[in-house]
Amino acid sequence: MMCSVAFGQTGDNNKVLSNASLQEIINYALANKPGVKQSLIDEEIGERDIKSALSGWFPQISGDGSYNYNLKQQVSTLTMNGETSLLVLGTKHTSAFTLQADQKFLDAGLIQASKASKYYRQQYKQSTENTKINTVISVSKAYFDVLTSREQLKIITENIARLEKQLKDAKAQYENGLVDKTDYQRAQISLSNSKADKKRAEELIKYKYAYLKELVGYEGDKEFSLNFDAVKMENEILIDTNQRETYENRVEYRLLQTQKQLQRLNTSYNKWSFLPSISGFINYNWNYLNDNFSDLYDKTYPSSLFGLKLNLPIFQGTKRIQELKKSQLQEQRIDLDLVNTKNQIKTQYEQAMATYRANLNDWKTAGANVEISRQVYQTIKLQYDEGIKTYLDLMTSETDLRTAQLNYLNSLYSLLSSRLDVQQALGTITVNQ
Repeated sequence: MMCSVAFGQTGDNNKVLSNASLQEIINYALANKPGVKQSLIDEEIGERDIKSALSGWFPQISGDGSYNYNLKQQVSTLTMNGETSLLVLGTKHTSAFTLQADQKFLDAGLIQASKASKYYRQQYKQSTENTKINTVISVSKAYFDVLTSREQLKIITENIARLEKQLKDAKAQYENGLVDKTDYQRAQISLSNSKADKKRAEELIKYKYAYLKELVGYEGDKEFSLNFDAVKMENEILIDTNQRETYENRVEYRLLQTQKQLQRLNTSYNKWSFLPSISGFINYNWNYLNDNFSDLYDKTYPSSLFGLKLNLPIFQGTKRIQELKKSQLQEQRIDLDLVNTKNQIKTQYEQAMATYRANLNDWKTAGANVEISRQVYQTIKLQYDEGIKTYLDLMTSETDLRTAQLNYLNSLYSLLSSRLDVQQALGTITVNQ
């Protein structure tokens, strides 16, 4: 029976991965991989964006000051007792300091921000979850690749040991005149080829270690070694092939559902934009007036004002209607994305399950072939030592054994990788947030 596979997140970048298991490697990657850290930072940035948008509900307090010098003062006429005289208005120097608080009571943008904040938080967390799941899969596959390559290197080394003994035996038989030199020469060729294979495998495994370190965010030249429990891995290979895909288990599908909720709110916002906005304000002013600049701030003339503002957008050239229709069309588009994603998930599941079944059969077949090839080699080796079989027969059986062993390891890696693909398709790989 297949169950959900959960991974934690522990450790720090100072930890040394020595003889590390797969779980330890994954935990380290979830805590230290730059891509995962960036997703967590994106969550924090998103939280700041949400709080910034919601801050409009709080009073907005501002202060400003001004100073004016009247180059030419305004003049008015004053008539008293039939006589008209000129009256100079204002003073040469004026200054003012204002402290004002504004408060919004009804605003479409703030209503949308309040309702959407929950879904934005959900979207950020789902994006981080998606990054972590992809990290688990990529790290696991790289881990399996390294360990498979290491086992392949062991097989090549064992093969070299066998070939060195065969070369020694062939040389002794040649020197004693029992066989011609072709057996000895063939042994030399086979040994040289195997040593070349070993060199290639050693170089490739260096790259695979480096790639795994890159995936987990393991920096520097610290010790880095892995622990491979073949028995445990083989015991965890089998899964329930009757389990069907559940769309809601896939984080990609849930992300689209969250986007749909946000788009619905955007449509609602475009409806709310037809409503008026209401806000209030209160201020306090310190006013200064004087004809002499040196005496300007000797005396203040304060004033204060409280008021309400109603803003009713009556006509904006059909802009709001067009935005509303546009948002409704975007909702329909997301609905089609959900349908398309369902189809993709189903196809991915069918492909992953078919690949897993095929790889499972290959793995079982390869395991049986290894045992048969080993028995054939041992039998032919005894027959060759007794002079019944030729050296060519021995070489062929040895090559068959090595090929069977390598095929088994390759099929094991393919099976482990396809198991991860099935778990991803089913959405059963989860990470602790």
